[in-house]
Amino acid sequence: MESSIVTGKCKYLLVAGYKDEFIFICSDCQSDMNISSKGFYYERKMLFSSTLRLNYVCCEINEKFKLIRFQKIPCVKYFVSYVQGQSPEPKIREYFYYIDHQGMLFLDDAKIKNFTSCFKDKQFLVFFFQRLRINDTGRYLEFPYISLCGREKNYVRCDDQPIVFTHVININNEDMFCYNHTSDHLKIPFEPNKIYMHPSNGRVYHPGPEKTGSVGLVMSKLAIEFSKFFIFKEGPLPTHFIWKDVKYELDSCWFKHLNNKIIFKNC
Repeated sequence: MESSIVTGKCKYLLVAGYKDEFIFICSDCQSDMNISSKGFYYERKMLFSSTLRLNYVCCEINEKFKLIRFQKIPCVKYFVSYVQGQSPEPKIREYFYYIDHQGMLFLDDAKIKNFTSCFKDKQFLVFFFQRLRINDTGRYLEFPYISLCGREKNYVRCDDQPIVFTHVININNEDMFCYNHTSDHLKIPFEPNKIYMHPSNGRVYHPGPEKTGSVGLVMSKLAIEFSKFFIFKEGPLPTHFIWKDVKYELDSCWFKHLNNKIIFKNC
């Protein structure tokens, strides 16, 4: 959680925070309730942290003490106004997608999201994910990622991470980690020593493409398989990982370096 937020001319400092509730108090003199700062925006009395992917409802505005109190709404759905295929400017079309924790791609407004409704065409998936990157356009910040395909702007949100590793293959004696159901078309080198189990949600992560945040989620089915090879020497987190009869000491430094920059699912 950020230690301060800015509302126009007033800077609010974090004075209290415990679990799902945070209190900010004004350090200056004015408050116009138009909150905007790095990682935060304020709209319709809703505070959104792009660092933690949590939504907070503004449950108290105390003008006397210049205090704003926010309370977490766990697992809240995003309510964004859009029309699939809309044209905000000539010759530009906008579409909206969702990636689940298994790495399957859906239209964001699809009512049923399962294997029957996900996109399966490998050529399209490769084209889509090759162009996926962090959304820095300033539009639809509720969708943290974007895939630019010609004149189409495809905004993407996800259950956890947009890159989801599905299986390991071996090419020329090198293990490669494939992702997002593109067969063996999209892949990066597999690094057994950098498998990381998150303590708050139990999910497993691995370094990913830099343009989408340098981290990817390991598909749950594969993560369960990996769990057989974890070694726990101290504490609740694994310290070593056995891969092809080789014992690797797990290096979590890469993940801790990213932890304050990347969105992680924890609700």
